[in-house]
Amino acid sequence: MLETKFKVAFLLAVLAFAAIPITGILSGTKPTPFEQTHGPASSAQSEPEPMSSEAPMEDDMVTIPAGPFVRGTVSGGFDEQPQRTITLDAFAIDRYEVTNYQYQQFVAATGHRKSGPPSRYAKSIGRMRGVNQPVVYVSWDDAMEYCRWKGKRLPTEAEWEKSMRGIDGRLWPWGNQEQPNGANWARVNDGYEVSARVGSFQSDKSPYGVMDGAGNVMEWVGDWYDEAYYKDSPDHNPPSPEYGTYRVLRGGGYTTTGADVRITSRSKMVPDFRDETIGFRCAISEARSKNKSEQSGGKI
Repeated sequence: MLETKFKVAFLLAVLAFAAIPITGILSGTKPTPFEQTHGPASSAQSEPEPMSSEAPMEDDMVTIPAGPFVRGTVSGGFDEQPQRTITLDAFAIDRYEVTNYQYQQFVAATGHRKSGPPSRYAKSIGRMRGVNQPVVYVSWDDAMEYCRWKGKRLPTEAEWEKSMRGIDGRLWPWGNQEQPNGANWARVNDGYEVSARVGSFQSDKSPYGVMDGAGNVMEWVGDWYDEAYYKDSPDHNPPSPEYGTYRVLRGGGYTTTGADVRITSRSKMVPDFRDETIGFRCAISEARSKNKSEQSGGKI
């Protein structure tokens, strides 16, 4: 009789311990301090889709004519020097940074991974999913694959700089006079805590009409980073260095402050890095640009 009672008590104890994990699942887990502050986290795969109330912007490109431009500056860091005249062949570049909507079309067509953060660590991403906000949380390879899918490529570093500053060596898209509220930066209260709809800052327009070079989000370009490359590169169509550890990022973003707002500033990052401050745009070489123009009746 005593032995039977012991067996029953033992069985009940086993069942009680087994129920603890189930009880925890049913009652939920205790949130971390980050989650208590910013709300429940969601994975990159479960991020809400962009708002559908706004019409997507058209894919628009700007032709940059062949010819010389002033690259670099004596007013910047070591890697922005020397200031030299560089000549480029004609090419075309996206007027705007690639948007969430455009990137979603790529994901839907190819099955490529979605743009998104490592789950719980992106506190701002929910406010950056607008149809016409620039896509962020894309690596260099993600950006390259998108451009390839569009029949394009990432711009070279030299192409990006010419597109944003024109030929006269200006330090900002609008000229040589600093303008604190000229772009979506963190320097002033401009009404945007994160990225803005592409093209929102009309002052952040290059002489060619390319938008958001100074602010909004930083942008991947095609080149490997070499600190001394401005000194060593050829004067005509300088290609990327053959190898490197980091890829080049150009332009400022909504978190940018200080001297980094110059259009000549160069940044670098490992190619697989993804962040809510980094996006991209695409380019097309001269021959490809002409073919596109002919197919569209002269409009790129």
